[in-house]
Amino acid sequence: MVNRMQFYIDGAWVDPVVKGKSTPVVNPATEEAMYEIALGSKADVDKAVAAAKRAFETYSKTSREERIALLTKVVEVYKGRMKEIGAAVSDEMGAPLPMAEKLQAGAGLGHLMNTLEVLKKYEFEETMGTAVIVREPVGVVGMITPWNWPLNQIACKVAPALAAGCTMILKPSEFTPTSALIFAEILHEAGVPKGVFNLLNGLGPEVGVAMSEHPDIDMISFTGSTRAGVDVAKRAAPTVKRVSQELGGKSPNVILDGADLTKAVTGGVMHMFNNSGQSCNAPSRMIVPLSKMKEVAAIAKGVADKTKAGDPRADGTTIGPVVNRGQWDKIQALIQKGIDEGATLVAGGPGLPEGVNKGFYVRPTIFADVTNDMTIAREEIFGPVLTILGAKDEADAVKIANDTPYGLAGYVSADTVETARRVGRQIRAGNVNLQGVPNERTAPFGGYKQSGNGREWGRYGLEEYLEAKAVAGYNAA
Repeated sequence: MVNRMQFYIDGAWVDPVVKGKSTPVVNPATEEAMYEIALGSKADVDKAVAAAKRAFETYSKTSREERIALLTKVVEVYKGRMKEIGAAVSDEMGAPLPMAEKLQAGAGLGHLMNTLEVLKKYEFEETMGTAVIVREPVGVVGMITPWNWPLNQIACKVAPALAAGCTMILKPSEFTPTSALIFAEILHEAGVPKGVFNLLNGLGPEVGVAMSEHPDIDMISFTGSTRAGVDVAKRAAPTVKRVSQELGGKSPNVILDGADLTKAVTGGVMHMFNNSGQSCNAPSRMIVPLSKMKEVAAIAKGVADKTKAGDPRADGTTIGPVVNRGQWDKIQALIQKGIDEGATLVAGGPGLPEGVNKGFYVRPTIFADVTNDMTIAREEIFGPVLTILGAKDEADAVKIANDTPYGLAGYVSADTVETARRVGRQIRAGNVNLQGVPNERTAPFGGYKQSGNGREWGRYGLEEYLEAKAVAGYNAA
């Protein structure tokens, strides 16, 4: 039975310092509360930070071999809990159950395994003249993670922090707490030393703020909205702690003349609708040749018409609901804004899907004839809503792609990989995918501009949790 009314601090499940504060967790498919979770306060943050600070004294001195053994055990235990994790994610944020088990839970496992391989080979020391450069753990890390890919974001922070020798406090999203609590059980069973990993549930304005401002937290790793990320950075500034952020996106999907239109458009729409559009790197702006707008819209409509929004546990469901009422209302308002501003509604639209009378379901929606000054082309919608924009030529497509405050991801499809490479190099984003090839988990993930700073995944993710110390004269004769 998952322990939802306590926190995991200093190697044990403990009651909140201030008892009686809780919030319901609502199933977005039924709109019904499933259970309550305890909410923490600044006092709980202080308690967790004190535990992490004590643990850092010893855990930071562990050897590579000790940390390899620990991560190996974490991977082993995690594998045995994947179905539970998938079920929890499906119930709490609405992902179809097969997708939650394979992709949501699988993403967490992938980051753990990838970090383990990085740790085995990473050079923590190098020589430069008389100096030795030593890479040491940054210290106590505060982690704030979102609800849309909960285990992906938890694992790609916790795994490299463990590998680096850091200690940590995790505040997962209050909308998807159960998978995080299971993760805490996994780390406990794997033998993570007490105080190295701590978890408390809570709300951003209380627990998130306390973590951002805490003088004994050396680094904040935050994933969420750009608005919240700005607040975290401001609060972290007086203590000059490191801030690593992965924020919002409005990623361009550039489909050039000569590309396999059916393949590129179909793949782009399916990618956009995956996870009900709730991915920060979703290809939400499809940029196509103006002369092909009608053809593209017809292909896209065909994909939307086959996309079934329904019960996450029912056979044949393509996408589930969005996470909560607030998100549903925001998406509905933006769909209406697209209509009001003159975009052509190709598929979907406002309201619930046909035959659905409850749950936070959004109709798979496509707009064509969108211009880049429209609200639906500027704001992150975070739902299954695709905007299709027309470009006069390749240069215009690149200009439109970069005309955004965001810079998380970009996608390019062309007649040849050489053309895709040339255009991909011009897109101002941290991740660019050419010709439909997915991300490499060993390569860095993160954004330019208002999509954040710092990088996650692989070697780059590990280095976020390390400080570089130069010791001159170490190799002097």
